[in-house]
Amino acid sequence: MDSKLLSARINDLAFLCQKTNAPKFLGFLTSSETALATRQLGKSEKYELFGGYDCAQRTMLCFKPDWCDKIEYPIQGLTFTYRERDHLTHRDFLGALMALGINRETVGDILVEDGRAVVFAHNDVVDFITSQIDKIGNVGVTIQKGFCNPLPECGKKEQFTATVASNRLDCVIAAICGFSRKNANDYICDGLVSVNSICCEKTTHIINGGDILAIRHKGKFDIVSCDEFSKKGRIILKYNKYV
Repeated sequence: MDSKLLSARINDLAFLCQKTNAPKFLGFLTSSETALATRQLGKSEKYELFGGYDCAQRTMLCFKPDWCDKIEYPIQGLTFTYRERDHLTHRDFLGALMALGINRETVGDILVEDGRAVVFAHNDVVDFITSQIDKIGNVGVTIQKGFCNPLPECGKKEQFTATVASNRLDCVIAAICGFSRKNANDYICDGLVSVNSICCEKTTHIINGGDILAIRHKGKFDIVSCDEFSKKGRIILKYNKYV
């Protein structure tokens, strides 16, 4: 979405929330759109971001009135099941959904594993999706509303260890992705990195054990620990990559 259009829509939504005294929603937003929104809104306590599950990469922006404590987001998870020997990818599911003519903004994260995928979608398109799709490509699928944990992308991890000079975000990203520090800085400043579901454009942000990083085009990582040191005084970074 064009940045000026997104900024205008954010302002309109904030105004409507105040005028109607009711929650208002925008999205699903990409990481870069989330970055623009968080910059524009600053430290306001009037909004939240959620994508249907913790640490979602595509999130919905919600403006909430003062009286509202718990938000009911118009999001549903759809579980697709199919034969495990039929290999399907994120691209296969996204292509099938976009072929329906629905707006990309109405589809959140798509999490895929052997034999199962979970797609998060706006309530407005859920019934349409379930009534129109019985195949992804040439593979027959069954769709049910709802999902069970662990989610597909959360089910498999690979463990890695690296050493870094600092646990600043730019150093951690460079180590995880095999980037130079300059490339890591560019990735962060372009809004392509989120920390615990919030887009972070501060290269000096300190990463701690338990943080979850989502890096566009590179995947999702959880930091196991970064509080041990090598004999040369470098920080030992232990992390998992979701596969």
